[in-house]
Formats: sequence, C-alpha cells, structure tokens
Amino acid sequence: MQSLVSWFVTHLGGTAGKKLTIFIISMIPILELRGGLLAASPALLDVSILQAIPICVIGNLIPVPFILKLITPIFNRLKKTKKIRPIVERLEKKAMDKSDRIQRYEFWGLVLFVGIPLPGTGAWTGSLIASLLDIPFKKAFTAVLIGICMATVIMAVVSYGLLGVLFGGV
Repeated sequence: MQSLVSWFVTHLGGTAGKKLTIFIISMIPILELRGGLLAASPALLDVSILQAIPICVIGNLIPVPFILKLITPIFNRLKKTKKIRPIVERLEKKAMDKSDRIQRYEFWGLVLFVGIPLPGTGAWTGSLIASLLDIPFKKAFTAVLIGICMATVIMAVVSYGLLGVLFGGV
C-alpha cells in the first residue's frame, strides 16, 4: 500500500495540493482512509493531524451511501451482459468470501471488518458485503461509519505516532 500511496502523492501532490490529494486518496478503493492518513503523515505530505482526519474521514465516507444503495442494482444490470458478467461474479464471490464474520455478527462484524486496517478490508468492501447481504441501509451505514472512526484512530497512531517519531515531529 505504501508504494501506491507514494505514487498518488507524487502524481497528485504537485498539481492538486496536499489536502485535495489526501481527500482523493481517501476515496479510492483499497487505499481509502488508511492511505489518506499515510499520505498526510509527516513522512509524506506533512499535513497536520487535525486537518487530515476530517478530510480523510469525509473522503472515505462519500462513496459509502452510493455503494450501499446502488451496487446491487448496478451488479444485476451488468450481469446481463456476456462479457462483464464473469467480472461482476468474481467481485461478488471475492466479497462474499470475506463475509463470514459479518454474516455471523452483522452490525459488530461489519464495524470490525471496516475498522481493522488489514488488506482487503475497509469501507468499500464492507459496504459491498453489507449490500450483498441485504443489511438495512441505516444499520450498514452506521456500522461502516463506526468502523471508519475506529480505523481513523488506529491509522492516526500509526501514521502520526510511529511515523511522526521516525520522521521528525507532528
């Protein structure tokens, strides 16, 4: 993830500005808030933690309602096309392979899935799984929001605590 974050910082940082760069990174699947806070850290863009956190949270949260509301109808429509159907089915299978804990514990499973910053987890995948499992919008959105807040605390400690110490102050 670090090399992907560095690539975006290099290619966006000079033209988009620091805050817009971390906002965009926070909206991108795979990187999300985790990548945004890494990019904002003292090691890369050196944006203050008080500015970075709301920018990254909002950036990560913006796609969530669209995924929760629209991904299932979009997938159903795309599955009607011969060439795209296998891609959509693979995405659904990959998401559902990670859904065991979410199915078992639903709300808190979704919170933990989104909140613990591990590869393949996060708001995008959590929202996709919630949508595929037909978890009601309000419940899913709340769980994803709490998970994003949890990931924010963890990544702020890593990005600003550990990296801040290594790269000289916050």
